[in-house]
Amino acid sequence: MSVARQVVVEADGGSRGNPGPAGYGAVVIDPATGEPLAEAAEYIGVATNNVAEYRGLIAGLTAAKALFPDAGEALRVHVRMDSKLVVEQMSGRWKIKHPDMKPLAARAAAILPPSSVTYEWIPRAQNKHADRLANEAMDAGRDGRQWEASASTAALDAPSARTPGTPSPVQGPVGDQAAGAAAPRGALAAARGAAAPAADALFSLAEETAESGGEPTDAHPAPQQSAGTPQAGWGAAPDLGAPATLVLLRHGETALTPEKRFSGSGGTDPELSAVGRGQAERAAGHFAALGTVQEIVSSPLRRCRETAAAVAARLGLDVRIDESLRETDFGAWEGLTFGEVRERYGDDLTAWLASPDTAPTGGGESFAEVAERVAAARDRLVARYAGRTVLLVTHVTPIKTFVRLALGAPPEALFRMELSAASISTVAYYADGNASVRLLNDTSHLR
Repeated sequence: MSVARQVVVEADGGSRGNPGPAGYGAVVIDPATGEPLAEAAEYIGVATNNVAEYRGLIAGLTAAKALFPDAGEALRVHVRMDSKLVVEQMSGRWKIKHPDMKPLAARAAAILPPSSVTYEWIPRAQNKHADRLANEAMDAGRDGRQWEASASTAALDAPSARTPGTPSPVQGPVGDQAAGAAAPRGALAAARGAAAPAADALFSLAEETAESGGEPTDAHPAPQQSAGTPQAGWGAAPDLGAPATLVLLRHGETALTPEKRFSGSGGTDPELSAVGRGQAERAAGHFAALGTVQEIVSSPLRRCRETAAAVAARLGLDVRIDESLRETDFGAWEGLTFGEVRERYGDDLTAWLASPDTAPTGGGESFAEVAERVAAARDRLVARYAGRTVLLVTHVTPIKTFVRLALGAPPEALFRMELSAASISTVAYYADGNASVRLLNDTSHLR
């Protein structure tokens, strides 16, 4: 009988352009000592991030098999990657729909018996060795040469040892470090008692940066405590599990967007402009590179459906339509600029700005009505996608409302948020009912 052999494979891939010049890296590690047993890296020409990541996985599994060619089914390989897409697809939890991914996944699955391989998602910061190898391969390709193991310095940036018994990283969306943020909140909750549970749930970015030694972590609110059972100690916070993470993508530009005209659900339902289509494609590339989105839900309006379709095509996912994600019905104001509304319906506009219960002229929706349907959609989506990351492609008012409700801010907060076309905002919802705003109006992917 063969002696069971266990190894860890860490793999990564990257593309400078997505698609663009691409390469992969993989390292086989002895789990008992943390020492690298084999390295592999290659420049693969122009490809996407996902293709490069799959190629890294294939190289890592191949290297592991080559190290122990006689082990057969006694070889056990634990794969660690920061690509949520590859980990979820190879684990069988996500469907593989993209034509470029199917043959790569089949090739990876055929290297070793499926029962011999397990998969784990890790944050990028814990995948430095493979990441360095992939970058070395891309650098080599840029210089017109092939990567050489003898010249690699990737191991210098890797942990000195990966010893058995080291706790696995917290599972969940990228950056969800429960141990890093929830524990300090637990200590603060114990010190403060139950007087202000909402305040404990709203750490500032500066405080989180200090806690993490310089890198911002995502907020993970402390559970509410009763006065009789204060939470004490750094390790006492219960594990609430991975949150339901709603990634809120505003649709790309239409012809009305740069003119700042009211464009709701009661107007002409415009399509994306050429600029908007470009924005949708850049957003799609961004989400493909992250590999964290598991589901896509869209407003029924055309500009959102077109934006969602661009992302879905890159991720190989279907798009669900949710009527509750539609934009506000602006009534008689549809298609008008703010100045034109002020000129024609001045009193109505003043009343609308002063009260969330006031609807636009001509039977549109009030902000209170929009908040009611958005809150119902939030509850339904959070229940449906507990522990998962879902992309919602929607509009200005719904996104601002998701954020406002998460913060417990008053209705007038809607007028104090900037929300650009094709911008990304993110809210995470935890099992204890708390919410954490992680991102607002990010447009870095458009630059």
